[in-house]
Amino acid sequence: MTGNATRAVSRRRSRPLPTARAALAVLPLALTACGTGVTTDAADTGDSGQTVTVTNCGRELSFDTTPSSVVGLMPSQTELLIRLGVRDSIVGQAQTEVSALPDDIADEAADIPVLSADAPPAREDLLAVTPDFVVSPTEYEFTAEQGFASIEQLNENGARAYVATGGCADRRNTAEVTDVLTDITDLGAILDVPAAAEELTQDVEERLAAVEDAIGDSPRPTVAQVYVEGNSLSAIGAGIEADIIETAGGDNVFDPDAPEFADFFAAQINPEEIISRAPEAIVFGVSGPEHEERTRAYLRSTFPDVPAVQDDLLIAVPASDLYPGALGNVDAVETIARRLYPDALQTG
Repeated sequence: MTGNATRAVSRRRSRPLPTARAALAVLPLALTACGTGVTTDAADTGDSGQTVTVTNCGRELSFDTTPSSVVGLMPSQTELLIRLGVRDSIVGQAQTEVSALPDDIADEAADIPVLSADAPPAREDLLAVTPDFVVSPTEYEFTAEQGFASIEQLNENGARAYVATGGCADRRNTAEVTDVLTDITDLGAILDVPAAAEELTQDVEERLAAVEDAIGDSPRPTVAQVYVEGNSLSAIGAGIEADIIETAGGDNVFDPDAPEFADFFAAQINPEEIISRAPEAIVFGVSGPEHEERTRAYLRSTFPDVPAVQDDLLIAVPASDLYPGALGNVDAVETIARRLYPDALQTG
């Protein structure tokens, strides 16, 4: 293992996801699920002979030795592991067709065995690489009824599972961008790379602070966040998506505390809901260039009189940047903030 995190330089964007309602379902699966690693009680681990204990998804995970056979169940988790400097311990990566790794680390992952393309790996495929530690964005990846290895089955085979903090079922609708900092701290302790975790934490904190400082006390433009597939329109009103909008300086026209978002971060709506709120900007998640162009065409034709369309403030964000435990959450904040505050933040 190396001791230094690789800093983010440029990020290669996502490939197409499944279409129609299933495509929107990918977001809750990736943004729902397990893991509250909010409370961490981590000591030095591995070679120091001390035990590391973290709380994740209400489960206490203890490690007497440093994991040496690690699997990332989503490119966002594989990226985080690589940036923490544990590339040599990664024995598998999964769902590689869901999104691409950033350009600056893609080569490092080229030789990592691919366990699945556009869905979580089958139970036997995951167990075949004999992992001792599996990192996931959600608990969906551990659904035995879908043919995936459950957390219990992994435990029986000598592996522990860690789920992104923002993907916890009991945190789903209140997740925050800074939840990834909990994941960095937890993983840094578990994998015995505290220096790399500290460096990566500093990078995330500095990037978020730069956005906050640039925005300052500026008036906040109103923002609607939507997902469009065909003629199906859904509003995104809660969870990490809502916090991304807030952190980027937007005033969400949908209330996370509204009844329609009580149990689910998205709600299907009629176009009139957008028209009546007249947002100054519209943020939309996309699965690739074609999906982005289709969504832009839909928004322009459906909402020609809405300020966001008239001012061409339609902001596309890769869906992969909305997954919990993703460094891409910070990218999403920066992307949105640059468009909302072009005079305060440099574009590019």
